[in-house]
Amino acid sequence: MDIVILAVVIAVVVLGALGGLIVGSRRKKQLPPPPPAAPDITAPPAEPHVGDEAETPREEPRRTIEEVDLPDGSAPVVVEEPPAEAPEIEIPEPTAGRLVRLRARLSRSQNALGKGLLTLLSREHLDEDTWEEIEDTLLTADVGVQPTQELVERLRERVKVLGTRTPDELRTLLREELITLVGPDMDRAVKTEPEDRKPGIVMVVGVNGTGKTTTTGKLARVLVADGQSVVLGAADTFRAAAADQLQTWGERVGAHTVRGPEGGDPASVAFDAVKEGKEMGANVVLIDTAGRLHTKTGLMDELGKVKRVVEKQAPVDEVLLVLDATTGQNGLVQARVFAEVVDITGIVLTKLDGTAKGGIVVAVQRELGVPVKLVGLGEGADDLAPFEPEAFVDALIGE
Repeated sequence: MDIVILAVVIAVVVLGALGGLIVGSRRKKQLPPPPPAAPDITAPPAEPHVGDEAETPREEPRRTIEEVDLPDGSAPVVVEEPPAEAPEIEIPEPTAGRLVRLRARLSRSQNALGKGLLTLLSREHLDEDTWEEIEDTLLTADVGVQPTQELVERLRERVKVLGTRTPDELRTLLREELITLVGPDMDRAVKTEPEDRKPGIVMVVGVNGTGKTTTTGKLARVLVADGQSVVLGAADTFRAAAADQLQTWGERVGAHTVRGPEGGDPASVAFDAVKEGKEMGANVVLIDTAGRLHTKTGLMDELGKVKRVVEKQAPVDEVLLVLDATTGQNGLVQARVFAEVVDITGIVLTKLDGTAKGGIVVAVQRELGVPVKLVGLGEGADDLAPFEPEAFVDALIGE
């Protein structure tokens, strides 16, 4: 009996323990998870002013919006720009005797021709070989075949009559014959003052690279120096910056420049230039034309059009062809083509101080039958000079 009671007690104890375990496990499942612990937040280090060891920036007093003066919006703030300064107008030097003043520059390049001829003519015996050398010297200077033959024939005749030849006699003889060859009687005045009207109209033509636009600007200086008022027409609308270049030349001497849009109609610009020249009462209108076109229209056709359009208002008094003297005989090809389209009335030879081929003066006059009226003898603004045969020949043969 005691055994049975003991067994029952043990069973009750076991069942109670099991029940306590089950209740405890259920209570543990129903408890909510504990809240996550808040992380420790540390303030970022202050940004240094200069370098890593700079001190921490201090708090500075700041103004509130009520303390800040704001514009009331009644009047806009106007920033005054300094007035643009007008370009200073230059006074060109007088043109009278300018070639004489520039003769030293010319003689440096041309002296070889005159000295060579004088040396050959000074030989005690002038045989055929010597005369052939004289011919070669003249041909090398681009005098041209026909003018060379004429000069040699006259020299031979005069030397034969002269007999004895002192250096002074030879110099005088050569000077006289060269002046005759250059043509002292040709009218070399630039026609800018027609009797019946104003303004005189001058077209400047030539291929790009000959100094055409620069020559137009320098010619404006020549005319202003002679007391004439000038209007410039920038009809070279196809070359970049040609109009700007011409306007700069005009501003330096107070000449007004008429220009159109880049790539525009050159004839229209030329027409407007003449029109404004009339309205302003100018003495001369200089029209700078294109030396090449970027269209299918031929250059010569365009030049002919410019001349025809201008002549609807007034006749063109002067057409000056600009040639690069350094090209020598090659420049004659250009001269022939231009002369077929526009009636060339005068030649401007640029860069004459940079070549020993001064004989091109004679050759181009013979080719076109028109005189060389102006020569360029350097890069300076006043290095364009009226052509004077005597001063030119004196530069050839030296002192």
